[in-house]
Amino acid sequence: MNAGAEVVVRTSESSRLRVVPRIREIVAKREVLLNLVRRELKVKYAASLLGAVWSLLNPIVYLAVFTFVSEVLGKAVDNYPVYLLSGLLAWNLFSSSIAAGARSVVDNANLVKKVTFPREILPLAAIGVALVDYVLQMGVLVLFMLVTGYGVPVPEIALLPLAFVALLACATALTLVVAAGNVRYRDVGHLIGIALLVWFWLSPIVYAEALAQRFLEKGSALWTAYFLNPLASIVGGLHRSLYGRVGMGEDAALFDVSMAWLALVLLVVLVASLMLLRITWGYFFSRSGDFAEEL
Repeated sequence: MNAGAEVVVRTSESSRLRVVPRIREIVAKREVLLNLVRRELKVKYAASLLGAVWSLLNPIVYLAVFTFVSEVLGKAVDNYPVYLLSGLLAWNLFSSSIAAGARSVVDNANLVKKVTFPREILPLAAIGVALVDYVLQMGVLVLFMLVTGYGVPVPEIALLPLAFVALLACATALTLVVAAGNVRYRDVGHLIGIALLVWFWLSPIVYAEALAQRFLEKGSALWTAYFLNPLASIVGGLHRSLYGRVGMGEDAALFDVSMAWLALVLLVVLVASLMLLRITWGYFFSRSGDFAEEL
């Protein structure tokens, strides 16, 4: 044997990801995952009298402020608070998952070094915390829609499950890769903030979808390229499912596309996100055996 050959010692994981057995391992350790989510929530609201109520206050303040602003400055988009929150809450889930997930392995270095468990649980816990906030805040939005008489759009609401699952798959895929990358290259954590800022403005969250459609000219190469951004399609699906068709036509707010077209695009995004998830999960798994040594 060559005495100078480099020897890589893996500390806890095999070298190949087997999806079904790995899922079983994670399910078997679900108590660890739930305990990590509870711990993160407790830390988040430590020494706070209102606790999780703060998560509810955030969308309430947004609704109040933008209702007032739209009344005073005019309604460029009808029922703008509903339009804004239906996309913004999804963005908060996406960005919070990635930002917290990037730190998840590094922040739990002591746990990684001392305890054997599927390392995927750490970024999944970060997603779980963001998901709890999303559910609470979405409850506020739905309550606002019902109380104000806005109602739930039918049949557009049928797009909600597809858009949400696509959002969750995309967020999970990216969270896994940044969590693994940040262990070796801490620059990843710094780059995420910049990338998310640019990504936010490339997605139709605060500006009307129809504005982007008119600017890009439907049918052009730029219009097609715009939908390479998965968040454009996902947010579009959430807007259509919660905001409905209000403002279509001359006062357009939403993409001038059919529900069937949007459902097809969301399905493509979901399939692409699941394929990406398999790739990034494999990358995370291949790196996870060395986390203890690198930390």
